[in-house]
Amino acid sequence: MKSWAEEDRPREKLMQKGRAALSDAELIAILLGSGTTKLTAVDVGKLMLQAVDNDLNELARLSMQQLCRHPGIGPAKAITVIAALELGRRRKESGAGRRTTITCSRDIYNVMRPQLQDLPHEEFWIVLLNR
Repeated sequence: MKSWAEEDRPREKLMQKGRAALSDAELIAILLGSGTTKLTAVDVGKLMLQAVDNDLNELARLSMQQLCRHPGIGPAKAITVIAALELGRRRKESGAGRRTTITCSRDIYNVMRPQLQDLPHEEFWIVLLNR
């Protein structure tokens, strides 16, 4: 990426144009820091996203081993991606920290979804409510 124009490099682009100007692949590239000898970090990010049909929720469900199957991704980079996606999940969840009134199944779905959405297995939960 050193041969790229400065305004096209993800970090510089973020500083000049703001975070909203970056694609998902460019944001992942910033997390990765570097690519391989044949692929830029942006290329690696694009490959990761293509593998999950550009679905960040699917990317968040991948295990460290699954992420490490991508070229240029070892345990350290996989952990960085997992940690960033988990922070995003927690950020979304923290907005729901206020007490919620549950009046229908949709309400409980909205409360429980952040805890359950990225699990690689099915879980059975019982929620006890009072009137």
